[in-house]
Amino acid sequence: MKVVITDYEYDNIDNEKKIIAEAGFDLYAYQCNSEDELIEKCRDADGVIVQYCEITARVIDAMEHCRIIIKYGIGVNNIDSAAATRKGIYVCNVPDYGVDEVSNHAITMIMMLSKKMIRITNSLRAGTWGYQCVEPLYRFRNKTLGLVGFGRIPRMVAEKMKNFGLEIVAYDPYVPEKAAQDLGVKLVDFDTLVKMSDYISVHCPLTDDTTHLFNRGVFQKMKNTACIVNTARGPIVDQEDLIEALKNGEIAGAGLDVYEKEPITKDNPLLQMDNVICTPHCAWYSEDAIVAVQSGAAKEVVNVLQGNMPWHAVNMTALKNQN
Repeated sequence: MKVVITDYEYDNIDNEKKIIAEAGFDLYAYQCNSEDELIEKCRDADGVIVQYCEITARVIDAMEHCRIIIKYGIGVNNIDSAAATRKGIYVCNVPDYGVDEVSNHAITMIMMLSKKMIRITNSLRAGTWGYQCVEPLYRFRNKTLGLVGFGRIPRMVAEKMKNFGLEIVAYDPYVPEKAAQDLGVKLVDFDTLVKMSDYISVHCPLTDDTTHLFNRGVFQKMKNTACIVNTARGPIVDQEDLIEALKNGEIAGAGLDVYEKEPITKDNPLLQMDNVICTPHCAWYSEDAIVAVQSGAAKEVVNVLQGNMPWHAVNMTALKNQN
């Protein structure tokens, strides 16, 4: 059995080598830079592990006997799942490797925005002693936190935030009401969440339906004292509309770990605003998370190639319906 890693940014792939070698499979690792190179390297692969490369329909159609394509991470929007499903290939991810890290990152941004930390730090560095630069500032307790999506990460956010005295609401059309109620969270429709929330934390996947889910019209419905945090996928938020909303005072602030185009350019207006926290798509990062995602991807490939059902196939329902 042949396993191909199309690209990776980690210091080494020792964990993958060990796990795949112990299963008796061969591992080939590359840093592919084009669709043609991906076709060449993946054509005869039984399993493919990918980080950032675009696994297009053309790449998938050229695969001769691949059984699994797995993403180093959660979001599989760089893999053409429909094309993989047509060929009977499992599209998998590692959904639990960084949930603690991402939930903590989102919470950190929410807390920093609530205290206007960037603004007051810049003021102090400029030589001003006092709190006037952050007026008005309001008590965190009794505010409303809105979670867009209610999967693993936002559930962890809710669990960690429940003792802060917030009302927590969530929008997720695919989650049963009891799952939210068990965590003291109220499910509401999207429009209600947008209008009532003081802080909105985005955790939904990127799909056709969620692309630019947050746009000018939505920002205009938000409280002008509200803040939005996005640790999910950049294109869920229309970046130009967000910039305008911040400039016009339609919303109060933003915390962003992801962007429409990555890496964000140094002249982007978001980097100049003292009511915006920007980090470089690193919410997932810890040394522990790196070990977990690399090992998790390799173990899932071995699991499938040994003839077992995958643990985390995002296209399982589509494959069943196809058959």
